[in-house]
Amino acid sequence: MAERSFKEEVEKLKLGDGAEFHGEGILAVTKALLQSGVSYVAGYQGAPISHLMDVLADANEILEGLGVHFENSASEATAAATLAASVNYPLRGAVTFKSTVGTNVASDALANLASGGVTGGALVIIGEDYGEGSSIMQERVHAFAMKSQMWLLDPRPNLPSIVRAVESGFELSEASNTPVMLMLRIRACHVYGRFATKDNKRPVFGLKDALENPRRDLSRIAMPPMTYIHEKDKWEKRWPAAVKYIENNRINEFFDGEADDIGIVVQGGLYNSTLRALLLNGLADAFGESKIPLYVMNVTYPLVDKELIRFCAGKKAVLVVEEGHPDYLEQAINTILRRADIQTRIHGKDVLPMAGEYTGAVLREGLRQFIEKTRPDLRAPAPPASEVAPAHQQTAGAANAVNEQVHGRPPSFCTGCPERPIFAAMKLVERELGPHHVSADIGCHLFSIFPPFNVGATTMGYGLGAAGASALNIKAGKRAISMMGDGGFWHNGLTSGVGNAVFNKSDNVLIIVDNGYSAATGGQDIPSSGAFNAIRSTKHPIEQAVRGVGVQWVKTLTRTYDVAAMRDTLREALTTTESGPKVIVAQSECMLNKQRRIKPLMRKAVERGERVVRERFGVDADTCTGDHSCIRLSGCPSLTIAPNPDPLRREPVTKVINSCVGCGLCGEVSHAAVLCPSFYRASIVTNPSGWDRFKARLRAAVIGFLQRRIERKLQAV
Repeated sequence: MAERSFKEEVEKLKLGDGAEFHGEGILAVTKALLQSGVSYVAGYQGAPISHLMDVLADANEILEGLGVHFENSASEATAAATLAASVNYPLRGAVTFKSTVGTNVASDALANLASGGVTGGALVIIGEDYGEGSSIMQERVHAFAMKSQMWLLDPRPNLPSIVRAVESGFELSEASNTPVMLMLRIRACHVYGRFATKDNKRPVFGLKDALENPRRDLSRIAMPPMTYIHEKDKWEKRWPAAVKYIENNRINEFFDGEADDIGIVVQGGLYNSTLRALLLNGLADAFGESKIPLYVMNVTYPLVDKELIRFCAGKKAVLVVEEGHPDYLEQAINTILRRADIQTRIHGKDVLPMAGEYTGAVLREGLRQFIEKTRPDLRAPAPPASEVAPAHQQTAGAANAVNEQVHGRPPSFCTGCPERPIFAAMKLVERELGPHHVSADIGCHLFSIFPPFNVGATTMGYGLGAAGASALNIKAGKRAISMMGDGGFWHNGLTSGVGNAVFNKSDNVLIIVDNGYSAATGGQDIPSSGAFNAIRSTKHPIEQAVRGVGVQWVKTLTRTYDVAAMRDTLREALTTTESGPKVIVAQSECMLNKQRRIKPLMRKAVERGERVVRERFGVDADTCTGDHSCIRLSGCPSLTIAPNPDPLRREPVTKVINSCVGCGLCGEVSHAAVLCPSFYRASIVTNPSGWDRFKARLRAAVIGFLQRRIERKLQAV
């Protein structure tokens, strides 16, 4: 169950020749795949490309109608290896995953694919996750494209350019027998627009044809001596063929400008931001007409020498807008121009940051410096101080006011997250046994490294939590604890973590968080999901898989919110004398997906007049001591503080706000940690029955009677 359904939007994929598509970039990519006659699509979800997998899943019926096979791959390596179908057969295939982490996982398959080359078009759609909103290490996919010689497309972020890039990607791949990467930044994935559609194409040569007519070409297998021929073929045949196709089809774009003694070379994906920076510097209008000539590289690898020489010749200076480091493009352009004896001065990282996302503000300042150095006469006149100072002062004043009143809050689990009680239990065990080394993993549980839990020493990659504690597999007074999510477990954790621990007779403890979905990537189903999936096989217990590779000590807890049980199980795992790896499978459904699932059902039930009960928790202000241990041990966003109603007490009391989803963790933590009994549970009943109304009246009467009696006694005193 993905975080968003595209069931309605995928109907647009049926649009034919001459129609106009309106919608999001991800849907445009899918439509372009179908228009290109793709035979198969595979991939692994991950921001910013997760929604492409969700769209393909929701469009599976349309894909099947065209003879297109779609798979949710077990990992990025699985997805990349799927492109093997395009090596010997004229089959167009596409795979998608997050970069750079996904590219790292897929690197072995991609390197072999690029070595032997392809017959059919092979397209790797990369979600480039670089910049301020990224959740991974800051690296670019450009280096991998150069390392394995895979052509890299970086189209302008508008729908016609993206669609053209998909279609050209397949053609470029076939023209040069080389797999092609199509890089999409987050803004490109979610940009909205329109483009003229074409009819969807059923593959001329289909997967059935490949099975019935198997082919084998020894020269395409990456084994010596063929690998030496592959290396020669890359430079003598594939590279020239790619450059010729790019030139002849004008994949890169030239835009003229009146200030023709300078220019800007820009990655296609940064075109919109660069135009915005030009506009802010008074060098472009609102319709995208730039005063400075632009060379837009919709293909950033390979570079086309002739185009760069033609653009730069006669100019005294050119600015290269290349996001991230190292400055591959800037160095290559300098080399190309100097070999051609073109003395145009190249600017880039001298006026723009070496690393970090090129936001509008960053580009605006870099462009201003470039103009100062090369054409100061083009500088926009500075606005009067009266127009600037008030806005600046107002912004600064607002920021100061917020900083004084609002405390910084670290990233944390969602309200009601079933992973929060696991770490609450871990902190309770820490009180008894002391701190342990905790090897973290990629996933929602990584939020445990922040307050209030502050656990987790390292994270090495998706599903590598247990492997990250391998070096600590020694006889000592304490055991290391490692974490892993169910998504990471099925990705590669079963072999690299659990299997490795069994083989090496590890004595450490592994907690596998089983929340029913690949929650960190958007809530997609995985083999252990409890939900029925019409096109996938689910309901395969993690415990069975763990026992299948040889783990003897395995405990499954079906309700993580039982903090006392979690605490006792973890304590047992850390202290048992039984040898071998200890695995705890902690199960409870991801609260976000649960709310997405039950809220529509509850809403419809209310509309039908049915009785609906919602659980909520609260704090008795008279009982609360103001200690706030409940907040420190759970960190729930629904727990906050409020003024103490007792005029004789100054400590603020704990308060449960309206975002509470009734998971009950706050009360469980208070019980397990032997805190104050101030939490209560309330049931909110919509469309109550007669029996509900009678009970409510009876309770009100009894409580009212007792309250009045207390008041009379107090008055008598």
